[in-house]
Amino acid sequence: MPTVVNSEACKDERSALLAYLDAQRGGIRRAVHGLTEEQARSAPSASALSLAGLIKHVTQAEVGWIRKGQGQVDDWPPKDALAQFEAGFTPTADETVPVLLERYEAVARATEEAVLALSSMDDTFESPRYPWDEGGTRTWRWLVLHLIEEVARHAGHADIIRETIDGKGAFDLVFETGAMPEPDWSLMEG
Repeated sequence: MPTVVNSEACKDERSALLAYLDAQRGGIRRAVHGLTEEQARSAPSASALSLAGLIKHVTQAEVGWIRKGQGQVDDWPPKDALAQFEAGFTPTADETVPVLLERYEAVARATEEAVLALSSMDDTFESPRYPWDEGGTRTWRWLVLHLIEEVARHAGHADIIRETIDGKGAFDLVFETGAMPEPDWSLMEG
């Protein structure tokens, strides 16, 4: 939660996976709703993460996985792998929240196009070995499920960071942005 994926959007496996991925992206996008650039770049919790940094990271991660799925594997490891990873959480001065959100939307569209163009979710690709993953043959089903997992994890981080900034929780933002109408809470009584 805090939003419910519309069952009509889940007419088959692909549309269901894409709908659930987009629902998690919504949590990331809503986390910056109404914030100043300074607030979105702040790291107010015990973590060094910022909301703007999370948007940059999930965008780069999604691009990376789609490229891998399409056989566009970069050399690994680059000479400065750790520095590149850390920079992926730090927006540059030109990477404002509107720029990051626009980029994230473009990546979401590209992911949807790639998934819809597949002959099957069973189509495979070779994933390189990483320090945290053996790599190997993966299906596109695995890839999209992994993106859902990645974005959901960071949407949870975004919830905590946002609540630390101004006290607004995920439900507040869902109702404020119109992502879901506020329910009749009296139905929960007695």
